[in-house]
Amino acid sequence: MCRRLTNGLRRLEDGILALVLAAMILLAIGQVVLRNVWGAGLDWADPLLRILVLWIALLGAMAATRDNNHISIDVLSKYLPPFLKIPAQLISHWFTAIICALLAWQGARLTLMDYQDATTAFASVPVWICQLIIPFGFGIMSLRFVLHGISALMDREAP
Repeated sequence: MCRRLTNGLRRLEDGILALVLAAMILLAIGQVVLRNVWGAGLDWADPLLRILVLWIALLGAMAATRDNNHISIDVLSKYLPPFLKIPAQLISHWFTAIICALLAWQGARLTLMDYQDATTAFASVPVWICQLIIPFGFGIMSLRFVLHGISALMDREAP
């Protein structure tokens, strides 16, 4: 049951990522065609593309952290003795989880401020809706780094 749920969430996350990427590509191509053929584009397309770049970046980061395939600086870990590698991984994962949690918290504060100010991004779409990916994405990444840390700890304790 848990495996099916995990696989379903993985497919959902990958599907949303692919959908946002396809929307970006189609919208950008549409803008180029409209500008080159008719000399005018859609007023709301450029701000939407900028927002979609934010979404694709955070969705991609979420997908990368899902399987521990994110960018990491591990120069030090290559030179550590074997008995220190797991503690170094724990510190790295949990420190990163704390940073992501702080970014999620501050992203939530930013989103709340824009909700209260009722600012719009484009075409009457509120800015806060566009920014929801910030607290959500960093919150998910924080949770995943905690889980990676727990997994590293469990691997250490296994015989």
